[in-house]
Amino acid sequence: MNLMEQIASDMKDALKSGDKFQLSVLRMLKSALQLEGISLKKELNDNEIITVIKRNVKQRKDSMEEYQKYNKTEEVEKLQKEIEVLKSYLPQELSEEKIDQKIEEAFTEIKPESMKDMGRIMKLLTEEIGSVADMGEVSKKVKMRLNG
Repeated sequence: MNLMEQIASDMKDALKSGDKFQLSVLRMLKSALQLEGISLKKELNDNEIITVIKRNVKQRKDSMEEYQKYNKTEEVEKLQKEIEVLKSYLPQELSEEKIDQKIEEAFTEIKPESMKDMGRIMKLLTEEIGSVADMGEVSKKVKMRLNG
């Protein structure tokens, strides 16, 4: 069963069980996936679906930060629950140790000399671990290593 079928199945289950929250999150996700499919003019594969889900998680995290600034705890909690539902469709993320190991391998392969090489390192890491790691965190680690 691919991810799209899993999401559709979970939508049916949420509808039958009366879980309005999960149903609304899944409907939003399905809508975002359909829009992406229309813009790409094709059926989405699992990697493209994962990319859309990650984008939605990132949007919610950004919104959470804004709501936290204004002490809107209800909205923050709601967004946190939405993130949990969305993350259930993402593959297990790599551990910190594995990420550090992949960064080490990238540095060994590319042998960067300055910040100018960051793009090459990030391109390599995105290809290898982009679907199973928070690339924002990976980018911070690479920058710290290049600067320090």
